[in-house]
Amino acid sequence: MNISNDQLYSQSELQKLSARLEAALHLVAPAIGISFSDSQPEGIELFSDPLAASETDGRTGRVSAGCVFWMKATHKSFSTLAPDHGNCSVGSFTHGFVSFDSVASNSDVAELLGSGWVDSEAVAHIPFIRRRYKFVNYEPLSQGTFMPDVVLVRLNGRQMMVVSDATGMPIEGKPQCHIVAIAKEEGRVAASVGCALSRARTGMHPYEMTCAIPGGKLGAVVAGIERAAEIDGNVAKYAAIDARRFHGEST
Repeated sequence: MNISNDQLYSQSELQKLSARLEAALHLVAPAIGISFSDSQPEGIELFSDPLAASETDGRTGRVSAGCVFWMKATHKSFSTLAPDHGNCSVGSFTHGFVSFDSVASNSDVAELLGSGWVDSEAVAHIPFIRRRYKFVNYEPLSQGTFMPDVVLVRLNGRQMMVVSDATGMPIEGKPQCHIVAIAKEEGRVAASVGCALSRARTGMHPYEMTCAIPGGKLGAVVAGIERAAEIDGNVAKYAAIDARRFHGEST
């Protein structure tokens, strides 16, 4: 898919795009907007849950991993700081808060490497946010308070099929959070099948996967999704009618 250059959207435009995206895909979980900034967006409060007790390696945070903020942002807006993400060394790295070398000796990294979940060669190629921002901001896309760098959606298999048809996006693996860096740094739509680390911490449904859309390309991507959804719907209707000729097949 040939996606147009980045655009800035007004609050009303973001709200309309959010509604179109949710309608085209029949989303169960609302799409969220994620932005990286050096100042706190006006009207957005800091995430205020208490910090957890520190691990022996000093790890702590306001949630167990940054991907947990994706779940919380479906119903409220908030800003986060680096320490809020600190319990997950991998997520802190992919979001640009720390270098990998600075967290390589942490106990969670040692567990991931020691278990064979990931190896040092794979770590060297994990995409990450190149610049160190002070804030990462989250909100339901439908609010449109700020221009998102990334729009993140949770998808089932059928929805993933439609978005893949529309964008030709790559399907990534672990760690799940690196698709945010791909969308922001490379300006590409990317999806993830998820990872055991994130699924355990977020409680994400087993059938759910994630997709990250560059915020500045949202309009073009939504238009492509609408076209793909219409085409798939027409093909599905044909297939359902055709299947009625076969005994025992459900329509």
